[in-house]
Amino acid sequence: MNYRHIYHAGNFADVFKHALLTLLIERLKAKDTPFAAIDTHAGAGLYDISAAEAQRTGEFARGYGQARAGLPAALVPYRDAVAALNPDGSMRFYPGSPLLALRLMRPQDRLVACELHPEDARHLKLALQGDRRAEIHHRDGYRALKAFLPPRERRGLVLIDPPFETEDERRQMVRALAVAHGRWPTGIYALWYPIKADSEARLLHAELANTGIPRQVAFEMRIRDGDDPARLNGCGLAIVNPPYQFDLVAMPVLQALHCALAEAGGVRRAVVAAE
Repeated sequence: MNYRHIYHAGNFADVFKHALLTLLIERLKAKDTPFAAIDTHAGAGLYDISAAEAQRTGEFARGYGQARAGLPAALVPYRDAVAALNPDGSMRFYPGSPLLALRLMRPQDRLVACELHPEDARHLKLALQGDRRAEIHHRDGYRALKAFLPPRERRGLVLIDPPFETEDERRQMVRALAVAHGRWPTGIYALWYPIKADSEARLLHAELANTGIPRQVAFEMRIRDGDDPARLNGCGLAIVNPPYQFDLVAMPVLQALHCALAEAGGVRRAVVAAE
């Protein structure tokens, strides 16, 4: 309960995650039928980059602030969503995943956002208030999946993006995926994870494969080399049921982001579990 995203809002990991989230939502919008987006760890929804906490780390400047001028064409919806929060042309506000998703979604689509931290849950309600497409819940996102799946729309995605502040977070995330997939096997699931050491990512891939869930791929971006356990060297997004040929769109986008943001490292796509 100690993690506060304001220190990291708009950093390279947010740009990576929000780029892929944008591509997933845009693919869902290719069909006229409505879809649901469920965010299990929604955070505060909107972040003031001028706040002392954000200024202290400077991560926004090295993240979205550095990447926005060169975002590829596929990320125009992402860029426009951020720009709409800053109509005077400045860069003061940056959206969390639930607000970004809501900005990208259509009138017929629905967002379910869960946040356990009481202060962040209060800010989340303020950030999303007035939008009838949004349901905000002050509750544990892992447990909420049992209540909200399958969604009435029968199509959509689940974003599982925990803070990884507890030692068993990885196991909790994998268990939650297994339960959720059992209730809704056709949904798209996107699981964000940090990369400090490559061994941690390989262990997560193995645990995801051991669930027996087919059609899993992982996209990863390292911004620096090395396995320093004290530094966030990269991050990944494991996707269950990725859209058809999703990697053909995702990989060029991630390569462009890597060129804009990275000191070293690279981008890769890994098959976690085939069909």
